[in-house]
Amino acid sequence: MDIIRTIAEIKELRHRISGSIGFVPTMGFLHQGHLALVKKARAENFTVVVSIFVNPTQFGSGEALKAYPRDLNHDLKLLEIAEADIVFVPPDKEIYPHAFSSWVDVERLTEHLEGTSRPGYFKGVTTICAKLFNIVQPTRAYFGQKDAQQALVIKKMVADLNMNLEIITVSTVRENSGLAMSSRNTHLNPEERQAATILFKALTLAKQLRQSGEKDANKIREAMTSLIQKEPLAQIDYVSIADANDLGELEIVVHPSLASLAVRIGKIRLIDNMIL
Repeated sequence: MDIIRTIAEIKELRHRISGSIGFVPTMGFLHQGHLALVKKARAENFTVVVSIFVNPTQFGSGEALKAYPRDLNHDLKLLEIAEADIVFVPPDKEIYPHAFSSWVDVERLTEHLEGTSRPGYFKGVTTICAKLFNIVQPTRAYFGQKDAQQALVIKKMVADLNMNLEIITVSTVRENSGLAMSSRNTHLNPEERQAATILFKALTLAKQLRQSGEKDANKIREAMTSLIQKEPLAQIDYVSIADANDLGELEIVVHPSLASLAVRIGKIRLIDNMIL
């Protein structure tokens, strides 16, 4: 497994690869959700490239960039076991040199959900992904369904800018409790971790209501909200029933639709979603 730290090195290495490349962009502190992406990339490509870069431009002024968990040595051990071929670990100044001033901004899809709650977040995400795609030139790039809006935004950017790669979305990996795996989970104490299962319970309720024939999106939102509010440690940011293609909020549930939510458990903000 090659560990590369500069753009020049990875570009030079890229020229020597003739087969398909599967790319998994991450911010590190890897868990089984990330490894599921690597496993999928390994099964479908000749070479697997993983990037580890805590992207400063997707953190807002009130978000703790310095507090984001990091453990590079552990990440590299996991990736070696997962049979990644190349790990790209650039320093900030390599990606954002002095006087950097070019951005990629996808409109409309970013005006909902996370885009409303975290202004500027998606501009940071799309810009770093565009840069990494240009550097690595992958055949396919892999993203998790847990970040459903992010996957949709990246697919839109790739389509609009005629980028020569395929975006693959991989199902959410969950703990036994149903809690979606996330690097943020490490900040939860045992009581908060138990409380955090309310996100999965609310999504499961939405799915059950839809399967029982409920089509009124407002009633589903209200039922989800009511359930979450029974958990004392939970503070709702948003609860959404939206069109799964454009993320517009629905009055009547159509197919496909996306139930999604963002909830603070103590100080930790968690997101999750489920296709209805």
